[in-house]
Amino acid sequence: MLRLLVAFTCLSLFVACSSNDPDDIPSSDQAPQEAAIIVKPTGCKQCHPVQMDPQHDFSCSTCHGGDESGNDRQTAHAGLISQPAHPTVMAETCGSCHPDQVSGVGQSLHFTLNNSVNLVRRAFGATEDVADLTSIPVHASPASALELADDMLRRRCLRCHVYTPGDDYPSTSRATGCASCHLEYSGTRMVSHAFLSTPDDQQCLQCHYGNRVGFDYHGRYEQDLNEEYRTPYITRDEYIRPYGVESHKLSTDIHQQRGMICIDCHQGTNLMNTDDQETLSCASCHDPDLLARNLPPQVFKDNGKYTLLSRASGQEHNLPLMSHPAHATYNRTVDCQVCHGQWAYNDRGTHLLRSDTDNYDDFLYLTVQGSSVVENFLDNNLDFDADEIDPVMADTITNEQRQGIWYRGFTTRRWEDPILGRDETGKIRVMRPILDLHLSWIDEDDEVRFDSVSATDHNKGLRPYTPHTTGPAGMFYQLRINTFLAGEKAAVDHIQESAADSK
Repeated sequence: MLRLLVAFTCLSLFVACSSNDPDDIPSSDQAPQEAAIIVKPTGCKQCHPVQMDPQHDFSCSTCHGGDESGNDRQTAHAGLISQPAHPTVMAETCGSCHPDQVSGVGQSLHFTLNNSVNLVRRAFGATEDVADLTSIPVHASPASALELADDMLRRRCLRCHVYTPGDDYPSTSRATGCASCHLEYSGTRMVSHAFLSTPDDQQCLQCHYGNRVGFDYHGRYEQDLNEEYRTPYITRDEYIRPYGVESHKLSTDIHQQRGMICIDCHQGTNLMNTDDQETLSCASCHDPDLLARNLPPQVFKDNGKYTLLSRASGQEHNLPLMSHPAHATYNRTVDCQVCHGQWAYNDRGTHLLRSDTDNYDDFLYLTVQGSSVVENFLDNNLDFDADEIDPVMADTITNEQRQGIWYRGFTTRRWEDPILGRDETGKIRVMRPILDLHLSWIDEDDEVRFDSVSATDHNKGLRPYTPHTTGPAGMFYQLRINTFLAGEKAAVDHIQESAADSK
């Protein structure tokens, strides 16, 4: 009873105080307070509530076309450009504000891929180079090893170029063209429409994954494809594989451990134009003689010490200088990664099979292929309850469907000590069996058209490679070099002895 009396008294006082406040008593001539006005978005943002960065906060139709005054989908989407950053339209869209950048990037290696494309085509018999990946000839029914390689490039190998939105995995889906690097995606969906002026490693790994340079920077090595070897833990139930195949976790690059990201070294001037990519090297930041003549971007000197300023984080990194006697001993005849590379990709025997048949039972344990198209095809057709789909695969440049599924496999997958060899200048480099390629084709009548046709390469498919697995050279760097030189000498001696015996 006492509690009820106290509550009633407090309520009475509150009402009395409120009613005695002259500011709360409306006058007879005061209009009632109007309700807050809610402004509804108009135009495109009625259906697409996107947030833009300040530099691009203008009308959607500026880039996407269409009719913003339209009140229905058909009218609003008339003349719509769904991917305004795509290479086929970027000159008119992105180029209207960024003409120099668009002109340069269109000829860059990231857009043309002409180094990789022509390297493979020459290994299968091409005598002339193509200008870019879009110039690779189309062959529905290949009649030579080169034509089969062209079909493989267009439909299986080149899935990471800027003409396609990437593979359908959570960490590999992205936009096209300029937006490939400058828009953020996650789980196959765009996170934000705010453009990134400084892309982070997530954008780089959307293409540089699956035992390509960049994946090694983060210490990742793709596991075997056969489910019996994707250990230690595997399940046949569905689960998410962000990059299509599980990966072993190995030692990361020392620069990554220090918090540096890809664009701290690989800046726009190297990625977005046709400048010689070889001008970028370890010595650019660590050789005191080179630093004295030319300071790279983001590097400054203070009190005799050199510091790199990270573009993304603003963190300062002290640059250790080359002072070990070994640097003078080898006098640039040995590449840095010969001593400092902790491990490298040594996938031997990359086998690629085009099969036009419906015989896919042999791939029961190889449904994981590093390609969502192949994986979805196998998962569906190995399910007896699902409607069977035809063995067709799209051209990743034109999206045209053609007969045949391209499967992939390896003889061995290893991350052993880096393989050493000499490049065209005679410099000792880390090598990788990039051209250890073998192509086969079984047509729809089960006829073997090509049976493990190998790339013609005098060096067993080995090509110079720069593993991004930098670390301290350690005490065995000399052993690495001496072992290579001893093997090289033994090979020369063998040739000379054979020549002498033949006489």
